Order: sequence, then C-alpha cells, then structure tokens
Amino acid sequence: MHVNLKYVGRRQSAVIFAACLLGSCLELACRGGNSQSATPASIKEERPAPAESSSNQSATPTAVRGQLGTIVAFGDSLTAGVAGRTYPDDLQDLLQAHGYRYRVDNQGVGGDTTTDGLARIENVIEAHPDLVILEFGGNDGLRGTPLNAIRQNMEAMIRRLQKAHTPVVLLGITLPPNYGPEYVKPFTAMFPELAKEFKIPYIPFVLQHVYQNPELMQPDGIHPNGEGNKILAEDVYKLITPLLKR
Repeated sequence: MHVNLKYVGRRQSAVIFAACLLGSCLELACRGGNSQSATPASIKEERPAPAESSSNQSATPTAVRGQLGTIVAFGDSLTAGVAGRTYPDDLQDLLQAHGYRYRVDNQGVGGDTTTDGLARIENVIEAHPDLVILEFGGNDGLRGTPLNAIRQNMEAMIRRLQKAHTPVVLLGITLPPNYGPEYVKPFTAMFPELAKEFKIPYIPFVLQHVYQNPELMQPDGIHPNGEGNKILAEDVYKLITPLLKR
C-alpha cells in the first residue's frame, strides 16, 4: 500500500481535516467496550531536539516519600515531551495530591516506533513496575508501516508485560486523513481491538481533549504544551486510578 507521507502537522491543517476524522472515530467509539469516548486528530510525530533547560521545567522525582511502587510511562515523544513539563510530570503531581505514593518513571523516547518499543520492553520489565502506560504507534503509522507489523509489535509488548504479571493500560492514536481511509480506519481501530483482546483499560485517542485547542498545543501543532499536558495527565489519571493502591 502506498501512503502519502506529506507533512500535515501544521495547526491549520489539523483544523481542516479534524472534521474528516470525526466520523470514523465516533463510529469506533460506538462499538462499545470499556473505553472512554475518542475524537480524532492529526498527529505527525518527529524526533524532537533536546529541550532547552528552563526554570519552569520539572523533572520526574526519583523517589516519593512512603513510596508504594513505580509507574512506567512508556512511549514516544508524546510521553517524552518536547519542552517543559511532560504529562508524566503532571501525573506525578496528581498522584501525590490524591494520596497515591507512586514514582512515575518517564521512559518515553522521541521518534520511537513500535519496533523500538519492543526492543526496550525488557528494560521496562526488569524495573518491576506496578503499572505500565503504553503509548506507541504514531510514528509507525506516519511512515506507512504495514498494519500487521504494527499490531504484531504491540501484541508482543502487551504479552511480555502480562507474562511478567505487570498491569498495562493503552493510549491510542490516529492519523491524518490523507493517509487514506483504507489505512487510517483499521489503524485507528487497532487500539480498541487490542484493548478488547487483552482486556486492558485504554483511551482510544490520547489527545482527544487537547488537539482542537491551539492554546493547548506546541507551535508545531503536534505535541501538547504545558497546559495541554496537564489535561492529558488528568485523562491518564482517571484511567489508571482503579488499578492503584493508596
């Protein structure tokens, strides 16, 4: 299958095709399951340059007083962040504020594909986390990687985590419409299908509450800014708290 790799990450383009994606994801959301409702958007992810140091940037703490365990945020640049605070930073704050004593370990790497994630999965397992937040697939889709290869990598990561008795939740993603409905529709559907297959909690589209608001996005129109990551963290917090201990 030939996939048009034209760059569509600009904020203006996202606004134009947002409506086109709405129908397909709403159809997926109506299929049922234990998901939250999803809204599609344009996501083009590039390997970001290292963020400049800033007095406002907060690193994820290496320890939490009275810590019960560790949560690994495992993914690409939507997890790693591109500048300032990341969603794992804000998730850490939310957990502590509500009495959950976990350390959030950000193991996101910008530009990573599902192949890269699978190559790193043993490092995650060896850390013996109490929960893994899995967020991959966007870079594969933007490169036109065959869907069966993406799915096999995702399945392999989830199976390895479950074999190690590590709880996992899934953050889904979608693609711009110029990749063609024959590719975009099954790609977007893959995440709810994986969640159903492995019986794991999930969010169909990780940026569902931020991508339409330019004030919540980086100038690239691709990644959330600090305020956007706060909202993303709130969504993830709601997803994972049923799996945590106080």
